[in-house]
Parts: sequence; structure tokens; C-alpha cells
Amino acid sequence: MISIIEGIYAKMEIVYVYTKKHSEFGRQCNFSDRPAELHVDILPDISLAANFTVRDPCNVTIQCAEEMSEHEVRPRFESESRGINHVEGGWPKDLNPEDMEATIRYRKKVEKDEHYQNTIMQIFFEDEDEEVLEESEEQPSAKTINVFRDPNEVKRTATSLSWHPEGNHKLAVAYSSLEFQRAPNDMSFDSYIWDIENPNKPEMTLRPVSPLVCLEYNPKDSHILVGGSYNGQIAYWDTRKGSQPVEMSTIEHSHRDPVYKVIWLQSKTGTDIFSASTDGQVLWWDIRKMSEPTERLVLDPSKKGNLDNALGVVSLEFETTMPTKFMVGTEQGLVVSCNRKAKTPAEKIVCTYSGHHGPIYALQRNPFFPKNFLTVADWTARIWSEDIKESSIMWTKYHMAHLLDGCWSPVRPSVFFTLKMDGTLDVWDILFKQNDPTLSLKVCDEAMCSIRVQDNGRFLGCGSQLGTTTLLEISAGLCTLQKNEKAMVSEMFERETKREKILEARHREMRLKERSRSEQSREDEGKETDGEESAEELVACAEREFFEIMEKRNLSVDCQH
Repeated sequence: MISIIEGIYAKMEIVYVYTKKHSEFGRQCNFSDRPAELHVDILPDISLAANFTVRDPCNVTIQCAEEMSEHEVRPRFESESRGINHVEGGWPKDLNPEDMEATIRYRKKVEKDEHYQNTIMQIFFEDEDEEVLEESEEQPSAKTINVFRDPNEVKRTATSLSWHPEGNHKLAVAYSSLEFQRAPNDMSFDSYIWDIENPNKPEMTLRPVSPLVCLEYNPKDSHILVGGSYNGQIAYWDTRKGSQPVEMSTIEHSHRDPVYKVIWLQSKTGTDIFSASTDGQVLWWDIRKMSEPTERLVLDPSKKGNLDNALGVVSLEFETTMPTKFMVGTEQGLVVSCNRKAKTPAEKIVCTYSGHHGPIYALQRNPFFPKNFLTVADWTARIWSEDIKESSIMWTKYHMAHLLDGCWSPVRPSVFFTLKMDGTLDVWDILFKQNDPTLSLKVCDEAMCSIRVQDNGRFLGCGSQLGTTTLLEISAGLCTLQKNEKAMVSEMFERETKREKILEARHREMRLKERSRSEQSREDEGKETDGEESAEELVACAEREFFEIMEKRNLSVDCQH
């Protein structure tokens, strides 16, 4: 039974109760939209204000707080291009605007006017001064735009992010458990594609046979994504064909460990990729034929191709302007530079860069200066030059929390980002200061594991250990190329590279001197040893002579007796 109460008035409380069985309700009501109507307007009671205490002043410090409201509306609109009829005006009455020669003569006459020139120059310099003033007064900042949470009950880490290549209005997120041995049996394997305007529900679900550790959009075809799984398989999706993978690599020809990175190659077909794993292999694939890899490289530092001695790969870097080169970051803290087109497998491993104490979680070349690359590992981020093998040319201070990911800004050569285990995002501008980040932002309370910046450099996504992906917008100053910035960064990199070369030469010279000293000391020790042996021989000889004399003396004494 359902009761409907109507008409409660202040002076006359008359209640009408209608009861009716649900089966007798009849046909379902059809509701329709109509403009809002005001029925009751309740004015505030001023006398109640005395019951409240006004806090003055009221200071509350917040950072990256979500904007909350009782009602929230996200309007959607459709845009279209239309022409507009512009009628030119402002000409004198006696001048015909359609007469081209007359308008040109009039323009030249006005431009020669001294008053006109002074006015234009004054407007130009005033606007320029205002822009410079605004740029100088702007403080580096960032604000939270949206938050996308793992919709499953068992939360997983957002291990990889990839922006939609056309328009950046979608974000693909790979979810998997980094504590693989502790993963519960009922953990979901799904990964998702999110519309950045709708954090409530994923736009599409990707259903792999094993959790995805990495996921990448195809830059040439925005419908295609490729992912690397925990079980070592490679799979690709076509969003037009549903949530199931179109094709997968076979188990026997795949990686033996989780695939931490996949990268699309620049090819005519747009179907070539390569992948890296902690099993110590780099494999090349053509997604049109995933039965086996087209090429294989074992990262054995002894260059013998022994998989048991191979270095586990955590990060991978490929620059399209250097099609034959690629770099890998290993679990052992080494960066290995490789040449894909070398003749023999041994020659494919060119050199190594050593300077970290743990796995290299991020490795990326500077978009403007590819000879310089960034690494993020242990408690530091380091900037390297290809020409210096012994040491990085620049590095951050050692932090209290581990660094888990980082990347360069795609629009500013001096800006890069790092994520820490305590949930902090650091934005570095090495032209501004080198010892501390320009902006440090506490994004969440759990560890931040993955970061990806949009091509415009203004929006970036940060994935956390509990599956929360935070979309941030940074201030214009951090994503706008500054005047002479490229030249200044180039000069800085060259200066630091030259300094490290001098230090490297000095260290080499000191090592040679130390080696020569150690060899000289060994020779001296050998001589001392020879001397000691000769002295021992003399003592032994003296002892023999002594005993011989004593025996002779004893014999003579016996004869006398």
C-alpha cells in the first residue's frame, strides 16, 4: 500500500490520505520537461542569526581539493563551422571601399600621418609591457581538473597512461597489481579508456587475458591500441571491434616476464612495434602477424646472447629522428644504448651508462635536444649526455621518498616532471633553479606510479598505486616556450657536458697515476721480498756454520778425554 499525504498548512492542518492497491494504479505516468515554476518563496528569518557565531577571520588552507556542489551539470555542445558576411566600414564618405586603388592611396596617406604613427607605437609597447608584466608576476601552479578511479572493488595500480593521438580528449589507462605474488584470485584483468569529461564511468573496457602493465595508442591510427601483459604476451585492440583483443602473441614466442614497455615504430605500414621485459629481451613485432616476433635481442652485457645473464628491462626509449638507435633502462640501474641495425648481436649493444642504485623507472630523450636524456630511479632524477659515459651532467638532490616515474615537457626543453612514492608531483625548471623543484604538489596520499603529458604540455595525467588517475592542468608559464629558452638550455647542456669531460679526463689521469703507483709498490715489495729471502739464507748459512764448529769442538774434546 502507498500513502500520499497532501496539503499541510500552517494554520489549518487538514490531512487527506488516499490508499490504493498497486495493481489499481492503472497506466504508467508519462513525465515531460517544462520550465520551472515558483510556488513558495521562504524568506530568511533574521532572528535566527543570533544563534550562529561568525568566524572572522576564517582561514582554511587547501590544495588540490575537489570542487563539490549540491548539483553538478556538465553541458555538452555541438560546434560547426559557418561563414560570416563582413561589411568593411570606417572609410570616409567620399571614398568607395570597393575601389582598390583608392583604398591603397588612403592607407598610405594615413600611415604617413605622424599622429597615427605615435598612437600605434604607444599601443604596441603598452601591450608588450603588460604581457611581460603578466608573465613575470605569474606564479607556477597546478590544479586538479578531474579524477578517474578504478571502478573495481579490488583496487589495482594505474601502471601506464596513453593520450588519444587526435584531440587528447581520451585517456587509456592500464591497470595491474605490482605486488604480483599478493594479487587476489578475484582481481579484475580489465583496463579502461576514459573520456576526460566524464569521470563517473569508463567510455570503453579492454579485456585482456592477463593484466596489462603497459598500453599505447597507435599515433597513426587512433582506433588501434597495443598492450603488454603480466604473462609476457603482446595484444592489440581495435576500438571499432569491441573489448576483446583482435590478436595476441603466442605464449611460446612471447616474453617470459611482465612487459613493462611497448613503443610504436615509425614505419610505412604503421603496424610495427617493439617491446621490452624484465626477462632481458627486446622483441620486435608486426601486429598483422603476431605468431612470432620479427626480431629478437638479448641484453647480455657479455655480448654472448645468454638469456640467463641478461639485464632485466624496466623502461624503453625510442626517438623517431634516430630510427636505428634505442635505449633501455634496466633493473640493475644501467642505461644500455643499442643499435638495431648492427651486423652482429654483440655489436647491437653499443655502450652503458651507470649512475643509479636501483631500477630505472623512466628513460626519455629531451624532445628538443635528443643527445640529452632523462633518467628517474632510486632517489634522484638525472640528465645525461650521450658523449659522457662515466657520469650524468646534471642531477637532482637525493629525496626522502623513492622516485617512480618522470618525463620531459613536450613544449619546453628546460621543464621535466617527477613522481614520488609519497604522492608528490615535482615540476622542475632548470633555467629557474636546479637544486629544488619549481613546483611541488601533493596529489594524493598513496604512491604515484605513472605520468603522461599531453602534446600541448598543459594537461598531465598521474596514476597512483590504488588505481586513481588525476588529471592536472599546470599554469601557462610552465607550458609556454620562453624567449631564448632553447638557446639558453643548449648552452647549459654544452657547458655541463664540457665540465664533465674535463672531470672525466682528470679522473682518468688520476687512475693512471694510481695504477702506476700500485705497480711501482708491487715492484718494491718484490725487491723487499728478495732481500728478505737473502737475509734468511744468510741466517741459515750462519746456523749451519755454527753447528759445524760446535760439532768439531765436541769431537776434539772427546779425543782429549
